Amino acid sequence: MSEPLVTQSAERRTARPPLVTIEPLRGWAPLGLHELWKCRELIYFFVWRDVKIRYKQTILGAAWAVLQPLLTMVVFSVIFGHLAGLPSDGTPYPIFTYTALLPWQLFAYALSQTAISLVSHQQLLKKVYFPRLVIPVSAVLCWVVDFSIGFLVLLVMMVYYGIVPTLAIFTVPLFVVFAMVAALAVGLWLATLNVQFRDVRYAIPFLIQFWLFITPVAYSSSLILDRMPERWRFLYGLNPMTGVVEGFRWALLGKSGDVGSLIFISALVVVGLLLSGVIYFRRMEGTFSDVV
Repeated sequence: MSEPLVTQSAERRTARPPLVTIEPLRGWAPLGLHELWKCRELIYFFVWRDVKIRYKQTILGAAWAVLQPLLTMVVFSVIFGHLAGLPSDGTPYPIFTYTALLPWQLFAYALSQTAISLVSHQQLLKKVYFPRLVIPVSAVLCWVVDFSIGFLVLLVMMVYYGIVPTLAIFTVPLFVVFAMVAALAVGLWLATLNVQFRDVRYAIPFLIQFWLFITPVAYSSSLILDRMPERWRFLYGLNPMTGVVEGFRWALLGKSGDVGSLIFISALVVVGLLLSGVIYFRRMEGTFSDVV
């Protein structure tokens, strides 16, 4: 009876775990998106961990997801809507602003966290191998929870103001993805640069603040476009968030105008930034553990 036991233990000793060979990149690095899909459970773990940490030991908890855009809306409504008297294209100014603040804050928070994500996980980068793209992708996805909570408040506001959305409301998920991809595209560049140059993180708040005022959040894009020659209007669409904000207002408030061309130009810019950002990220990925 002892011989089968000996055979089984011998088989256990000869069995080896699967071997993963990590080689330095040569030439242009492959994107490696198939590895990212294989690690989707790891992305889910990172997202769930970040959400729990963000609201752990807080008094208001998830209410912060509502208070931040809501209080900003109140400030904008008083200063820009009441005192400055900026037009809101026939929509009540509070909901006009809140509709733009939701995608903007999704973009701003995701961008700020993505830009510092690699440095924040420096100990993990040095010890464990996994596709490094998992870190910035999870940093973007975790803010969908906050957006979803804020979006429910927006629906309540639309009922209060008697605004009935059209069938275009079903395109909202597309613009949510648009905002997240824009944050990821810019964040990949900043995250990679932040590994090499640590003062990049100090420039991020100034970049986001400047970006806010060149994006039609507190004002209508018609204020800018009406004062620009028609042949130069496409330049305003080079700001990726212009297409996102105008797309949200079109989907929820029925705002029309030159929205289609702005969205198209902004989408092209985002695709270009994303492809170049992924290529640059993958090219520098081999140096992260040494430099970080």
